[in-house]
Amino acid sequence: MSDEYHSHPSDALLKTPWAWWRSQMPVVQRWAYFDHAAVAPLPGPTAQRIGDFATQAAEQGDVDWLQWSGDVEQMRRSAATWMGADPAEIAMIPNTSYGINIAAEGIDWQPGDNIVLPAGEFPSNLFPWLQQRDLGVEVRVIGSEGSPPDLDEIDAAIDNSTRLVAASWVGYASGYRLDIDRLVRIAHAKNSLFFLDAIQGLGVFPIDLGQTPVDFLAADGHKWLLGPEGAGLAFVRRKHLESLRCRTVGWNSVKNAHLFGGAEFDLRDTAARYEAGSANMVGLLAMHRSLKLFWQVIEAHGPNSIAERVLDLVEEAVELLRQAGAIPQVPEERCHRSGIVLFQIPGIDPAAFRQAALDEGVVVSCRGGGIRASIHAYNDREDLLRLAAVVRKVARS
Repeated sequence: MSDEYHSHPSDALLKTPWAWWRSQMPVVQRWAYFDHAAVAPLPGPTAQRIGDFATQAAEQGDVDWLQWSGDVEQMRRSAATWMGADPAEIAMIPNTSYGINIAAEGIDWQPGDNIVLPAGEFPSNLFPWLQQRDLGVEVRVIGSEGSPPDLDEIDAAIDNSTRLVAASWVGYASGYRLDIDRLVRIAHAKNSLFFLDAIQGLGVFPIDLGQTPVDFLAADGHKWLLGPEGAGLAFVRRKHLESLRCRTVGWNSVKNAHLFGGAEFDLRDTAARYEAGSANMVGLLAMHRSLKLFWQVIEAHGPNSIAERVLDLVEEAVELLRQAGAIPQVPEERCHRSGIVLFQIPGIDPAAFRQAALDEGVVVSCRGGGIRASIHAYNDREDLLRLAAVVRKVARS
């Protein structure tokens, strides 16, 4: 990280990091919030950055544009360092779907190629691949939607015509976390590319792209990264930059992008070539501020600290939910768990429970035929007890 992100941590951050983080989250004043797998609440400093931008833009127009742009470039460099990538491999994107389409529309597909992916993917990591069927590409969906991906089955489905394997790090409904390192090895052993939809894992679980050689990655910032909607990150491994066609281009795709008169169509030699036009400046600046919270915790307590905290809370939640009368459906092994806990309450409609929970100041969602609670590091035991209390109340009604 650059010097901008190295700071002297406060005593609270060093001694009570999760309480410190909680103090940064205004949402806790009203809600026990368990919907980070959908749309996360903004930290206070992030909301303040949006307000500051609005004031600057209202009072000064574009006078501060170079400052804003420099801040976004700093985020690119810091995010790259955090993920073990080169800044030239990082693109700023409006959402995960856009990042997936960078690869889906950019690969030079040939008739007879095929794509392999597990069943149960979120539509964003399915539809862009299905779109390639118009080019004669076969899409092989392996397994059943209600079961965890079987990597042996995926391995068996890959053949000499498989151009790419695509998968989500964490299942959006089940919360099942893939062994990405193993799946990348399987794909690469058969000369296939690998795309990772990282939106349900990035922020909680560390990734080192120098050690886990995925070819492409995308993640929006509005879930576990606690950023606003409309701002995210994509990764394109440097060796693919020249072969991955730029399907969406604009003034910002080229070198000397600000030389508008007599502009030449000479694409940037970095992943920034996929940033065709003007950026969502306010969204990226806000996301930058959110990421700083993560970096502060990681620098003070280590790269695995957030993941271990979340997994500990999930273990506690599972026990409390069982005691309250719910039936949790989570992976047995900790290595496959995430921040997502799917559960059922016998005889209770998930949508009815969600409304009952809202009435009690608890936020969950309905996914996978059940109730989904997605737990973050700043949540605490009191939040979990509030959720369990609603379960107990509804189960007995």
